[in-house]
Amino acid sequence: MANYDVYGIGNALVDKEFEVEDSFLEEIGLQKGITTLGDFEQHKAILARATEKYGIKTRTGGGSAANTLYAISQFGGKAFYSCRLANDETGDYFLSQLGHHNIETNDNSQRIDGLSGSCVVMVTPDAERTMHTFLGVSDAISISEMDFEAVRKSKILYLEGYLASSATAKAAIMEMKAFARDNGITTAMTFSDPSMLQFFLSDVNEILGEGVDLLFCNMQEGRLWSGKDSLVEIMEALKNCAKQFALTLGEKGSLLFDGTNTINIAPRRVPVVDTNGAGDIYSGAFLYGITNGMNFQEAGRLASIASATVISQYGPRLDPKVHQKLLHMS
Repeated sequence: MANYDVYGIGNALVDKEFEVEDSFLEEIGLQKGITTLGDFEQHKAILARATEKYGIKTRTGGGSAANTLYAISQFGGKAFYSCRLANDETGDYFLSQLGHHNIETNDNSQRIDGLSGSCVVMVTPDAERTMHTFLGVSDAISISEMDFEAVRKSKILYLEGYLASSATAKAAIMEMKAFARDNGITTAMTFSDPSMLQFFLSDVNEILGEGVDLLFCNMQEGRLWSGKDSLVEIMEALKNCAKQFALTLGEKGSLLFDGTNTINIAPRRVPVVDTNGAGDIYSGAFLYGITNGMNFQEAGRLASIASATVISQYGPRLDPKVHQKLLHMS
């Protein structure tokens, strides 16, 4: 019997969000709508400029896979998270955001000297999020932070696409993926962000290897990965690397492929405030659903409701009490 619904691996980050104008992105030289990786001095300068001009809107635990596992835990699932954190205040805060949320983690090896990762999230008036990320010690996440026994006791191994930017992380998750396959554990992956397909496509494909059981991506990521423009062509390409997938289409909803059938999930119409975390909670709700008795249609409906709810507020995570309300709505 599995101890965990999902074992996830990802960059542990603390998010600081700002409401900014498009002109600010031009001023600091960032491409709108994607994640840019930078060194500490670049990150510190952007953070200082944004704080001075706008003031911090929210501070919260972040990281793509961490957000996904948080959602799973709040819906009532069990999760294990492998990450790398420094022994600093940022690392303390990140862990406090996981505390008492049914997420176990590799606390035996994650606290080291250095700086924990952080992310400046800039939300423009159209609700699009643009991010500048300093990975800190997370950039060197490696096999040392992995827990093979926890994977063996999990239903699904979940891989964060952002890890393609790190050589040690890429090697670690490829080894974990092979281990999961050899032990009959379902493998799932998210492309995470268009930037990973723009700048690390060969690394992403190396991680994919012969494919995964379940893949999450949005339309822009699907275009960049496949080199195709039409929805039909993108879906056909995805079938070559994933047995099943969830393709999110923004205001048009999402399309699921369960290995045999294509399932259309209708969008939920809400006022959009901040798109940060929309894909993460979609994956979290969907993974919770399929590991707790839901079929693809039911899990997709819950995922759609959850992502619509998170984009109607600031920040990538919902209040714990909201998750149970969403379960009743689905």
